Amino acid sequence: MTAHDGLTKGWTRDQMAARAAQELRDAYYVNLGIGIPTLVANHVPEGMTVTLQSENGMLGIGPFPYDDEVDPDLINAGKQTISELPHSAYFDSAASFAMIRGGHIDLTVLGAMEVAENGDIANWMIPGKMIKGMGGAMDLVAGVKKIIVVMEHVSKDGSPKFIPACTLPFTGRNVVDMIITDLAVFQRPDHASPFRLLECAPGVTLDEVKAKTTAAFVHV
Repeated sequence: MTAHDGLTKGWTRDQMAARAAQELRDAYYVNLGIGIPTLVANHVPEGMTVTLQSENGMLGIGPFPYDDEVDPDLINAGKQTISELPHSAYFDSAASFAMIRGGHIDLTVLGAMEVAENGDIANWMIPGKMIKGMGGAMDLVAGVKKIIVVMEHVSKDGSPKFIPACTLPFTGRNVVDMIITDLAVFQRPDHASPFRLLECAPGVTLDEVKAKTTAAFVHV
C-alpha cells in the first residue's frame, strides 16, 4: 500500500483501492465497478494471478493503456479504454451475465452512495439526477460470492454514507460483506452478523469514525 504522508488523515482514493486489493486471492475471478474500484487493478499483489471480468463481454483485462496504445473499440463496462492480454477472451452479454448470475465470479468491488448497517446497498441512482443506469450492479450483488464496497465515508455535503437504512433506490438487500472508506474498514463474517470496525485509516481515531457514521457497528 502507498505510504501515508503523516500529514493528511485517512486514505486517498488510490490507497483505498490498495486496501481493497489486499482482499484478492490467487486464481480469483474479479469484477471491478466504475470509479475507485477500477484502481484496484493497479494493486494486484506481485506474483498473484487474478482474472478481471467485465459485464460488456471480456475476461482477462489488462492494465490501462498508454496514450499511444489506446484502442477506442476496447473498453470496459464503464466505457474506459483498457488493454487486452494474450489470454483475453471475448463473448456476448448473455455469456457474461451467465458467469455473474451463475456464481462464477469470486469477488466484486463496487462503489456506493449508501450502505446500510444490515448490508443493503444503493449505488445506482439519485432521483432527479442524470445517471448512467443500473448496468450490471444488481446482478453482481446477487450473484457474486463476496461484495466489497469502496466509497468516501461521507458525501459532498458531509452527510454519512454508512447509515442505519438506505434512503436511495436499492441495488441489493443484505449483500455487502466489507466496506472500505477513506476513514476505516468494516467487515462482517456473515449476513446475519453486524459490521465490525476492522481498522481505522492512518491518523483517524475511533471517535472520528463514530462522529461520521450513523450506522450501528461493533468495535473493540
